[in-house]
Amino acid sequence: MLLNVLFVCVANAGRSVMAERLFLEAAEGRHEARSAGSAPGSEVHPEVLTALSEVGIDASAHVPRRLDDEAVAWADVVVATCDDACPVIPGKRYLAWKLPDPKGEPIERVRAIRDDIDARVRELAAELG
Repeated sequence: MLLNVLFVCVANAGRSVMAERLFLEAAEGRHEARSAGSAPGSEVHPEVLTALSEVGIDASAHVPRRLDDEAVAWADVVVATCDDACPVIPGKRYLAWKLPDPKGEPIERVRAIRDDIDARVRELAAELG
């Protein structure tokens, strides 16, 4: 059964973008993914684009999106990728990952965050089937 997974954070410019794009790769078409933020930024953090491009993912066209009722209604699973600033969505299967913010971090640190997210989304994709 195809499930819709929504990755959320504050700016939708770092963690949630990496999670969305890496999950889509891991799910291999078995599930859908989107991302959104409670206070979206204007663009994806450049270090995030670099870290994703290193693993063959181009997220340069991503436009940070506001978390709204439509996004919540679409989702079967909501994954909060940030710390306590992430919104809690009642009534949905909800996961809280509490990942560090990659904004302004050196590329080595962003790679470590990317790799952590990659392991988590692969586990989630396998769990969802």
